[in-house]
Amino acid sequence: MSYKIGLVGKPSVGKSTFFNAATMNDVPEGAYPFTTIDPSMGEAYVRVDCAAPEFDHTCTPNHGYCTDGVRFVPTKLVDVAGLVPGAHEGKGLGNQFLTDLNEADVLVHVVDFTGETDLEGEPTEDHDPREDIDFLEDELDMWYLDILEKGIERYRSGYHGEDKAIEDDLAEQMSAFKINADEIKQVVLALDLELDPDTWDDEDRQSLAREIRIRTKPMLIAANKMDTPEAQANWEAVTEDPAYEHLTFVPVSAHAEKALKNGNEQGVLDYRPGDEDFTVTADLPEEKAAGLEQIRDFVTEFGGTGVQQALETALFEELGAIAVFPGARKPQEDGTFLQDCFVLPDGSTAEDFAYFLHTDIGEGFLHAHDVRTERQIGADTELDHRDVVEITTTN
Repeated sequence: MSYKIGLVGKPSVGKSTFFNAATMNDVPEGAYPFTTIDPSMGEAYVRVDCAAPEFDHTCTPNHGYCTDGVRFVPTKLVDVAGLVPGAHEGKGLGNQFLTDLNEADVLVHVVDFTGETDLEGEPTEDHDPREDIDFLEDELDMWYLDILEKGIERYRSGYHGEDKAIEDDLAEQMSAFKINADEIKQVVLALDLELDPDTWDDEDRQSLAREIRIRTKPMLIAANKMDTPEAQANWEAVTEDPAYEHLTFVPVSAHAEKALKNGNEQGVLDYRPGDEDFTVTADLPEEKAAGLEQIRDFVTEFGGTGVQQALETALFEELGAIAVFPGARKPQEDGTFLQDCFVLPDGSTAEDFAYFLHTDIGEGFLHAHDVRTERQIGADTELDHRDVVEITTTN
């Protein structure tokens, strides 16, 4: 499978700037609502420590690239059109936003931490970023609740017969969220609810919808524009608020990331995405040099611009994915070595990996080898992040 990271948030918070900084695409940017109307798809990268140096060889990537022992593995990034309050009722780009959003496996909610845009994306002052976080979570919860209610009505109608369990009807109704009946049953019981919707009140149904949303649409907050004093002041207030302990926050300056990548492409500085420093390699006008020093102060203090960190935290921590290298201990006859690195779900087994590579490989699976230890591993052996695995197959 190919994971999709969805960028979400209200208009004019720097979402398109984040997208462009991550993908170096040319999506329109502007300080006005709905700069982005249709979802934009691009290729971003997540960093994985390359396994090749452990075998005293140099990798030859088929996709992505490798720099100084760091492999940049492609992933899909979707910039979903701006959201406004009432989207679940069809306001703004409403239903289209929610449809596009559901294509993403994990969400990065870009929030303007300066507080200089209101809920509609219009310029303002002293806006509390927590309102942005609340409104997006509320919109998603109401969306899930609406579909949950339809599942309850489906159950009550006896459409599938009286013996049908509530979790089965809910799973069918909410199948677009990639949740099955067993998982829904676990959520219901975890909330100390009975497996009978007639015993649920409004608060119970809202709690159930919210918990299903949290489990099926993991999300982190990209606190954008953190290179400003206003945003840094809001950071402490928001991240120390107990009401937001369920969320992961990453300090971000999308503008800084794009400036550094532009400078690297133009040959005026050396910068590897995600690093906490860079080297200026050309004489620059005083104003530009001063601007870069301000960026240097930010990336040094916060350990990078946050763009790479947000993508990687979303994929590897919030979603729990792992990266696996298919390969052997030495290069092929043509000199190629560790050409690929794939991102898989946590808990993937050696046999899952074989099927991921190709159906024929999976169907002919005999066994696999952990290339580092040279140990043979069975079909049901769960793989770890950065494993190097060789598959033996009859096909």
